[in-house]
Amino acid sequence: MRAVIQRAISASVEVEREVIGQINEGLVILLGVTHEDTEEDVRYLVKKIPHLRIFEDRDGKMNHSLLDVNGGLLSISQFTLYGETRKGRRPNFMEAAKPEQANKLYERFNELLRSEGIEVETGAFGEMMNIQLTNSGPVTLIIDSKEK
Repeated sequence: MRAVIQRAISASVEVEREVIGQINEGLVILLGVTHEDTEEDVRYLVKKIPHLRIFEDRDGKMNHSLLDVNGGLLSISQFTLYGETRKGRRPNFMEAAKPEQANKLYERFNELLRSEGIEVETGAFGEMMNIQLTNSGPVTLIIDSKEK
């Protein structure tokens, strides 16, 4: 699994011009799933992401986690994170998991985050979405569960 993590002042997701999820301070997670991903990959990311110390303390140092700042999380499924661009000009998405597997693991990711007491808003799996984000910092990280 790949997660692009962006610290946000605010963010929202729209489907067909209707806002279906939004947060104030927190994280926007773009989550990609590949064929080999399992529950173990989901648990790894759920254990890691909420505890990343990427929010600033009073001294301007990144010492606080999402849990420390009681922030929200906007979770967006994004198969294009597994787009291969080495050959040609059109990305190849063969490394992205099939929709059934990807949606199952994406939903599990969100469920486990909620069980940690995190406010999780989501996009709509498989739909065309517009994401609005005010990235704070900017702070953007990428975590791949296979590179632990």
